[in-house]
Amino acid sequence: MGKFNSFEEINSWQKSRIFNKRIYLVTENSNFKKDFDFVRQIRRASLSISSNIAEGFERNTDKEFIYFLYVAKASAGEVRSQLYLAFDLEYIIKEEFEMLLNSVTEISKLLSGFIKYLSPKS
Repeated sequence: MGKFNSFEEINSWQKSRIFNKRIYLVTENSNFKKDFDFVRQIRRASLSISSNIAEGFERNTDKEFIYFLYVAKASAGEVRSQLYLAFDLEYIIKEEFEMLLNSVTEISKLLSGFIKYLSPKS
């Protein structure tokens, strides 16, 4: 479980919390808001990142925690893919796209490092 007392101390969770808020705010714009299904999907995928970090931490075993970190990382990939579509559909401008893409990519890299740290050494 590393050296954390709670999931709130985990950097990738903290960054995903901020990212969730950004996704919620950007999906409130008039272009995005009209695409109800897409808004729900990108929000759910974003929430899945922080939720799986928290759920995995609470499982209290490294093996289960690693599994949930992989799920969180997969959700980060899903959001990345959805950001490209949002940009292609002109729901978000280039600056928003780049900022969000950089944020979720950073979270994904943090998750990869954490998985590697927690994984059993052979």
